[in-house]
Amino acid sequence: MVANLRETLHQLADQLADNATWEDVMEEVRFRRAVEKGKQAAERGEFATEEEVRTAFARWGVDIAS
Repeated sequence: MVANLRETLHQLADQLADNATWEDVMEEVRFRRAVEKGKQAAERGEFATEEEVRTAFARWGVDIAS
């Protein structure tokens, strides 16, 4: 696990493509933050049931196999 934000930022910079843009950086930061928040919610037991997921997908017109 990464020790702190500065170390995380250095690792992110090292992983970026040479032609990365600021938008690429921001998208990666948004993604990492979303994953972090999701993991924290799951640790608190805050996640959707299978039925809730199926209902949401059905609302969006997506048919998922049983």
